[in-house]
Amino acid sequence: MPANLKTLENIVRQAGDIALTHFNDLQHLEVTKKSPRDLVTAADVAVEKFLQQALAHEYPEYGFWGEESGKTDFQDQRWIVDPIDGTHSFSKGQYFWSISVALEIDGKLIMGAVFAPALNDYYCAEKDKGAFKNAKRINVSPETELANSMIGTGFACLRDYLEENNLERFCKIAQNTTGQRRFGSAAMDMCLVADGQLDAYWEQELNLYDIAAGALIVLEAGGTVTDFKGKPGIYPKQILASNGGVLNELLPLM
Repeated sequence: MPANLKTLENIVRQAGDIALTHFNDLQHLEVTKKSPRDLVTAADVAVEKFLQQALAHEYPEYGFWGEESGKTDFQDQRWIVDPIDGTHSFSKGQYFWSISVALEIDGKLIMGAVFAPALNDYYCAEKDKGAFKNAKRINVSPETELANSMIGTGFACLRDYLEENNLERFCKIAQNTTGQRRFGSAAMDMCLVADGQLDAYWEQELNLYDIAAGALIVLEAGGTVTDFKGKPGIYPKQILASNGGVLNELLPLM
């Protein structure tokens, strides 16, 4: 049976309930470190385990790639999952974290969902069928002037101690835009571009599970997804999502 958005939403919202159970009891949350600046919590593990089992039950023909558990068989058609994108925010009791699930078949993103349980915002998209937030169609902003733009970013490159990072890039862009935001969840940042709340978002040194669902949602909302040179495609190490209207002004600053 082909995957459908309604079944996916039911599963992702159940995963959200599991995450909220942990979020509402942070004093007892088990937190460990994958590296000095990279956390994993009991909530990440529990949510991913549920998603893997629930998706396999509904769609046994699809493989699975989760941030915490890695890859299974059938990687030519697979679910790509970040159980909690924004674990640091989650562990601090902040609201900007999300569950990200995408379906990729033969290298093409077919379906995606990003759910922010603490905000009760559910974003989704299916290829060639538009993007939605809480069942209402969304579109990228109409902004065409970078000087009037709100831009989002993140600093995964600093978490990984990269010498070539985005600090200089951030300073240049900040001087040429009206506002800058750093929310802490790449999946949500992409959805905010799709919803017109941000005019563009960039980050470097991410993984596909951070951005797969969000990238499809941006594209279906009428936006662009490129690398830092403007090449269309989904490049986790250099991801730039925009409304399209400010892309040409933004690229020289990248």
